Parts: sequence; structure tokens; C-alpha cells
Amino acid sequence: MSTVIGVDVGGTFTDLVLFDEAHGTFKVEKVPTTVDQADGFVHGLDRLELPFSAIDMLVHGTTAGTNAILQRRGAVCGLLTTAGFRDILELRRRERPTPYGLTGDFEPLIPRDRRLEISERTDAAGAILSTPSEGEIIEAARRLLAEGVEAVAVAFLHAYKNPANEQRVRAVLERIWPNQYIAVSSEILPQFGEFERTSATVVSAYIQPVIGRYFATLREALRGRGFRKECLVVQSNGGLLSSPHATRYAASTVMSGPAAGVIAAAHLGRAAGFRHVIACDMGGTSFDVSLIVDGQPTYTTERQLEFGVPLALPMVDVISIGAGGGSIASIDRSRVLQVGPQSAGAVPGPACYGQGGQEPTVTDANLILGRLGTRFLGGGATGRALDLAAARAVVAARLTGPLGLTVEEGAEAVVRVANAKMSGAIRLISVARGFDPRDFALLTFGGAGPLHAVELMREMGIAAVLVPPRPGVTSALGCIIADVRQDFLQSVKARLADLKDGEVAAVLAEHVQRGERFLGEQEVALDDVRFVCQADMAYEGQSHLVAVPLPSAAPSLSEIQAQFEAVYLRKYGNVLEGPPPLVVNLRTAAIGRRRPLDLRGLIPSGGHDLDGARRETRPVAFEGRVRSCPVFERDRLPARARFAGPAIVEQTDATTVIPPDARVEVDEWGNLVIRLLA
Repeated sequence: MSTVIGVDVGGTFTDLVLFDEAHGTFKVEKVPTTVDQADGFVHGLDRLELPFSAIDMLVHGTTAGTNAILQRRGAVCGLLTTAGFRDILELRRRERPTPYGLTGDFEPLIPRDRRLEISERTDAAGAILSTPSEGEIIEAARRLLAEGVEAVAVAFLHAYKNPANEQRVRAVLERIWPNQYIAVSSEILPQFGEFERTSATVVSAYIQPVIGRYFATLREALRGRGFRKECLVVQSNGGLLSSPHATRYAASTVMSGPAAGVIAAAHLGRAAGFRHVIACDMGGTSFDVSLIVDGQPTYTTERQLEFGVPLALPMVDVISIGAGGGSIASIDRSRVLQVGPQSAGAVPGPACYGQGGQEPTVTDANLILGRLGTRFLGGGATGRALDLAAARAVVAARLTGPLGLTVEEGAEAVVRVANAKMSGAIRLISVARGFDPRDFALLTFGGAGPLHAVELMREMGIAAVLVPPRPGVTSALGCIIADVRQDFLQSVKARLADLKDGEVAAVLAEHVQRGERFLGEQEVALDDVRFVCQADMAYEGQSHLVAVPLPSAAPSLSEIQAQFEAVYLRKYGNVLEGPPPLVVNLRTAAIGRRRPLDLRGLIPSGGHDLDGARRETRPVAFEGRVRSCPVFERDRLPARARFAGPAIVEQTDATTVIPPDARVEVDEWGNLVIRLLA
């Protein structure tokens, strides 16, 4: 029996979930995120009132690396690359930041004067044509250090085929470089495509010191309180990794927190009987949306962190936009109302927080419409009264005057614009991927998600909304649910017909061996180990790849051919007869499954009747009309309760809005299942 804690640090709040396996109980907390995120992390643990020495497992979803990239606050970084290829970061791919015209700015993470060329060459077949001298490597390193470089990336042409030259450079650098911040492309992304490989390596080097210092500070603070184990980190692929490994492979922590939320959403959806789920996480700063098909998250290797900065590592497919509760509403130069992407954050936060915020936000708008109550927000340390007068004042000053609206009309306009942005993100993750939203349930979480979910359901034609028992801390819950996972890749880039029998199996067997070794190094008890193999394939002459699941780690060439044609037919509607199929990459996911957690302890204890759960009645605006609306306390709703809107359901970590045209039922897992009235 053990005590496991999941901690998700968001842009506005830090969420914590404690699971006591011996008693099957949960405890949740929500505290403001601090400038030094480690401070808020430790403060949240203090709020759980558990001795640090009694924590058996601590799992973290972090935004430290993601924020460093988006805010351009990473390390001073240098790049060592093959002579003649120093400009690869700026050459990029043929793409434009805007659909029309030739305008747009791009600034690489490493400026040109810190990208140094090395006299080395490996041909496309992996033969070493030129080896860098030790003197040249040392001279380049000293030049970078003299310019204040803290982290160095090494990315050589065709190193995915033969990493010998990169490994030689690493060996020399490790003798003279003053820290551990060295990223090598053949370790980060040994994949065909020099731009994507170089970009991933540079991203990893750029955030290595940020991640390294953060975890060092956190480790010191935790050990000072009695926690002696290693903190585990959720990777962007949804799997767990120890914090020392996370520092070395820093790029794998990008989108860590959103990935944890998707893992939890998949688990909660399966338990409730919904295998096709659109997971929507609306927190204080962002709106993250992802697709879960047949009970499993969808993955991508085509993530753009920002324009011109791709990260081609396997990660949970999440689309993020700046539309959270703290997103600021403003009027642009065209006198058009905009919401986000700027956020009021935790400090000063929305105006209604009473901390000096002077800009109207989505939270202020919901308060004005009566959808949020003034009595409390959040639980634990974050519980506070909300200032309705302050919210009305900033909406009147910044929005309604210039737009000629009443305060209530301005607040409703803010909510509508926010909903339109979120609906657009749902279309991108579903319709643009070839999926019909009507085949899915919308599982909403985050502190602000249940406020908007039913309106999004109506807009997208989705059949049902699922609000889990603790929506405000779902990403933290994902931290304690996640399995251990590591992905391995080898570029092949050969015609399928030219491969020899057993050649694919040999590559996958090496992946399996490395995966077994990796899983054995993680200090996590595992119930089971499995390996999921995949080939990235295309027809010769094509640049876009399709992910082809392989039936085993030793597939025959005919099995690969059949699988490729089946996937291609499903995606594009036909199979090509002329060009031969290519195997570009082989991938293996090594997954260590942890013992399943019994989540019944999350289900609210409930009351005996619906009237006993009613807290108050208050006026709430729907579509410009104010209605008298009952407000229910979530933890006191009886099991299998059913009622129709309009209604508000409040709990310590979120508020759920049920409009007049919707009905709600509490299912056996304590979820609110909301559908529109016929």
C-alpha cells in the first residue's frame, strides 16, 4: 500500500491530488502558482497536511519548459553543426506565418553567431567521410563559452544513420564543458529530416538549464522537508520519467501538464462507458483540447511549439489556445472584441479576485452573468470571495463604453467570443482530422471548463457532456494514473521491397532491449510491460507519412504491406498502384503499466435528496434573459440524481452551468452527464 501525490503546475493554479491506497481515499488542493513554481509546489504539499517522509510517490506535470520557449526565456544556447549547414534553423520548411502576403517575423532560438560549423561529414548511407579533430571541438567549445553560452546542441548531417561523429564530440565536450547541458541529435531524435532533428535538439538544449535548475531547486526543497525519493515527471507522450532523465531529455517535458490531463480523460471516459471522447481542459490561462478514440489518446509527431519551431517527438495530440478563465478581453484596432491570448495569470488575476487586476477577463464576465457565485472560488488556500463590483467596473470601462453595450451585454459578448475560439479549436482536433464531433462525448475539466461545456456541446452538435467528479484537478489526477513510457525511433528510409527478411525485426528487437533496460531503471512498481511498434510509411515521392501500427515486434514484410495499405485506404480512400511503399521510420513505445488505482474514492458521498443539495437560488443570464436558477452543492447531490436546467452546480474546484435547454444525470462514477433536451 502506498501514498501517491500528483501535482500539476498550471499558469494560474497549482493542483494537487493525494491518493491513500490503504484507505482508498483522495484529497485535493488548489493553490496559486507562484513566480518560482517550486514555492507553490511545496506550499501545496504543505496544504495536504501529510509528512513529506510518508509520500511514497510524487508525480509532476510541469509547464516550465513550455513557458521558457513561448516566453523566450530559455538558456543562452549554442549549436555545433556540419560545415555548410549553420543556417538550417532559418531555412526551415516552405511555410508562412500568415496565409496571405510575405510578412512575418521569425527568430531562431539560437542566433547565427552562436551556430558554429564543424569539419565533419557522414554520407546518407552512414559512412564516415570526415571526422572532427579534438582541437577543433575544443576551440569551438571555448568560443561558445567565451560568449556566455550555457547549453550546447550538437546536430550533424546524417547522424541518424551513424552517430559516431556526434558521440565523439559529446565525449570531448563532457571533459571541458562546465555543466551537464549538452544535447545531441542522435539521442534526442535520430530521425531522417535534418531540420526537424536539429530543431528538436536545439529545443532540448534551450530548456535544459531551465528544467535542470527547476528540478534541482525542487529536489532541495523536498529533501529539506524529508522526501528522499526522486520526483517523477509526466512526459509529452503521457508516460512517466524520473527528473534526472527529464533534465537530460528536456524536450520530452514540453506539454507535460496537458498530456497528464488527456491520460486522465481517457481513463475517466472509459470508466463511464464513453470510448470516443473530446477532452477539453479550460484552466486559468489556456484551453487545451484533444481527441480520444476507442479509449486511447491520439498522438502526433508534428507539433509546432511556435512558428518555425517544430518538435517532432511523439506526444499526445493537444491543441492549445489562449482561452482560459483569466484570458483578457480587449478591443483591437478594428474595434472588434477579442479574448486572449494574454492572461491575467495568478497575479494580479481577474479584477474580481481583488488583487489589483485592471483588465476584464472571462471569469469577470461569468461572474457578472451570475454563472459564478460571489461566495467562494476554489478550495483550500485559494478560497476567496469574488468582487462583483470590481468585475462590473472593468467591463464597463474597457468594453461596454467603447462598444455601446450594457455591462451584461458586454459580459455575454465576452463569453460568446471565448466559446467561438474554443469551438474552433475543437473543429481543428476533430473535423480537420477526419472525425465527426457528433460521434464523441465532450469530457470537460479544468477550473473553468464546466462553465462553458454545454454551450460548446450545442455549437458542435456533440451528444453529451461528461463532467468528472473533480474537474478542477483532473490533470493532477492524470499524474497519478499515468504509466511509465519511453519511445524509441530509428530512421530506415528504404523501399519495403528492398528490405531483407528479419531486418525490421532486428531494429525493433533493439528497441525492445533498450526499453526493458529503461523501464528497469525507473523506480516505479510495474504490473506489466508491453511494447507497441509502428512504422512511418509513404509511397515513394510523397512527403507526408502515415503511422502504420505493426502486429508484433517481428512482422513479416507482407504483414507490413497489408497494414500500410489498410491504413492508407482508411485515411485517403484509395491505394496507389504505381509507386512502391517506403519505410521511413520504425518506432517502438515501451510501456510499463502500473497497478490500476481504484477511483471510487473520488465519488462525492452525496445526500439523500435533491432539495438537500440546493444551496440557494440566484439570477443567472442565459441568451440575454435572466432566470431564477437553483444552485446545487456537488458533493451533496444524491446518487443517480436527475434534473433539468437552468441550474448551477458548485464545488470547491469548479462550477458547472446547465442551461435551460439541458438535463443532467449523476452516473455511477459520480460524473455529471449532461444532454440537451429533445
